[in-house]
Amino acid sequence: MSRQTSLITDFTTGSVPRQLIAFAAPLFCSNLLQVVYNMADMIIVGMALGKVGLSAVSIGGDVSNFLTFLAMGFSSAGQVIIAQYVGAGQKEKIGRFVGTMFHFLFLCALLLSSVCLLLRQPILGLMNTPSASWGEALDYATVCIAGLVFIYGYNAISAVLRGLGDSRHPFIFISIAAVMNIVLDLLFVLGFGMGAMGAALATVIGQGFSFVACAVFLWRSRESFDFSLEPAHFLKLEPALLGGLVKLGVPMAIKSASIQFSKLFVNSWINSYGVEVSAMAGIANKFNSISNLFSNSVNTAGASMVGQNIGAKQYKRVPRIMLTAFGVTMATSTLLSLAVILFPVQVFGIFTSEPEVLAIAMEYIPIAVLIFFGSACRAPSNALINGCGHYRINFATAILDGLVLRIGLSVLFGLALRMEYMGFWLGDALAGFTPLWIGIAYYLSGKWKAENTITR
Repeated sequence: MSRQTSLITDFTTGSVPRQLIAFAAPLFCSNLLQVVYNMADMIIVGMALGKVGLSAVSIGGDVSNFLTFLAMGFSSAGQVIIAQYVGAGQKEKIGRFVGTMFHFLFLCALLLSSVCLLLRQPILGLMNTPSASWGEALDYATVCIAGLVFIYGYNAISAVLRGLGDSRHPFIFISIAAVMNIVLDLLFVLGFGMGAMGAALATVIGQGFSFVACAVFLWRSRESFDFSLEPAHFLKLEPALLGGLVKLGVPMAIKSASIQFSKLFVNSWINSYGVEVSAMAGIANKFNSISNLFSNSVNTAGASMVGQNIGAKQYKRVPRIMLTAFGVTMATSTLLSLAVILFPVQVFGIFTSEPEVLAIAMEYIPIAVLIFFGSACRAPSNALINGCGHYRINFATAILDGLVLRIGLSVLFGLALRMEYMGFWLGDALAGFTPLWIGIAYYLSGKWKAENTITR
């Protein structure tokens, strides 16, 4: 029993701030490591192949990242459902649900990989891949698409562990995989001269290790987590459990896909204003990534905590979770904003020394501040929206945030009001506040207490 208590975490009692920070910290470090080893691919291939390699990894990486939208959506949904089962004391459903989720995501990964391998050349054509980097980009994308099953598998197992309150072990496994990825990058790209294909192979092997290590840990620790998990659970799809996963996962997957699509739309217009603006757009994407590291980590941790407490009907703890999430993300966003406002030349100088790009960067400072605070405001609302498991609210957020407002506001400011690239950036930044308003309205309505159907 003592071992079981050390592995599963009960978020329905105890200090909310301590639990949220302790749970979110490994998630942040895991996300940071994934950013680091993705950057390692670009740096090492850039050393070997120059701008051709950088272009290949960038384009191939964009294709690979976009194809993870199903894994991200359904894994996030699975995490919330498992957290609610834990909170409601319905552990007898967890093993069957885990098997159903794995079976479903495995089929999704196989189907998506098969289709995209057949269509990989037309996909690269749609990405306007330069002829000089076409071959390397094709090699990189092919290997990543073939290894998509590992990304889906790792996301699924990590979601199970997070739903059970364990963010530490996924961090350990992704840390080992990150080191392995960098070592293999150096070996395959610089040692064996395999180019972009070597970088992709290193990434897939690292992801495969994370998947297998997490799977072995989950299987060997199933009794310590106090739920039954049998091989037969992975061989069939239980319609009732699959229905709950699909109902919640589809809006989350749509949200992930629509946000990525809308950002591609915005960036395509921004790139049309010249190479200096395009270069600044690359820097802007880094700022988005940095702010999302904090926001997504707190959001993910908060969703598990909200899910457990709603499942246990401990409704009074939910506003405390939301306020703590808001305080943590606001503090980090304030620090990031002060750094950009007080030391803009030093901050933007990390990425470029070209005067034309730095001049645009000075214009971008207010946008960066909006991005940071929009990210901070999203975390507590998304924690409630995702944690409550209400698929209609998730779907409304997906459409409004991902498509209607992000594209609509960008077109309004950029084209209709003739603010050009600054207008597109402004529209994108303002759309980031959408989950805040939906979350506030939903919380004040009180319906999140009564409309949960996952554990009924």
